[in-house]
Amino acid sequence: MRILIVEDDVEAAEAMCRGLVASGHQCVVAADGAYGLKEAGDSDFDVYVVDRMMPRLDGLAMVETLRRTGDQTPVLFLSALGEVDDRVAGLKAGGDDYLVKPYALSELVARVEALARRRETGSVQTVLKVGDLEMDLIARSVHRAGQEIDLQPREFQLLEFLMRHAGQSVTRTMLLEKVWEYHFDPQTNVIDVHISRLRSKIDKGFDRAMLQTVRGAGYRLEA
Repeated sequence: MRILIVEDDVEAAEAMCRGLVASGHQCVVAADGAYGLKEAGDSDFDVYVVDRMMPRLDGLAMVETLRRTGDQTPVLFLSALGEVDDRVAGLKAGGDDYLVKPYALSELVARVEALARRRETGSVQTVLKVGDLEMDLIARSVHRAGQEIDLQPREFQLLEFLMRHAGQSVTRTMLLEKVWEYHFDPQTNVIDVHISRLRSKIDKGFDRAMLQTVRGAGYRLEA
């Protein structure tokens, strides 16, 4: 996949590029929003990673311009501005995700891959399948190998997110934001408790464990 990185900090841009290339992706770097617009117009990309605060043309203005021209390529905003109002401004400008600096490179890669996967999926799904695990979003039911699994509402939301990102490492921050809608760390073990409950329900009694802990990164659902 091809990623356009729009970042005026040369060292930060190079570090991002190295991490993405190491994960099997290609990247192009633009030093500010004006160059970013030119690169976006000259070539096709799967995801844009855009810093908010840049000279000449900032990230918000760049993305707003792209959206006005009909470019719907997913955008991950990067910013040292982490207040709720800042995040809202980024999303209203046309961003799809927002990552606050400083961040872990592994999380940036995970979020970029999640945005690309969402774009590839395209149409609305009503049934999710990962291996022998199946979720019906309309009936709100889950089965594994034909066996019904009873989940609480939050467990269902958690499993849905993991299934939509099957095979990818998802971080605790991603789960807090997307499942619990927290934009801060509540400093509790809420994720550990729910992961443990979910694991006991979808893996217990089966020969193969699907829900895995990725040391230093988060969790991954494997087919």
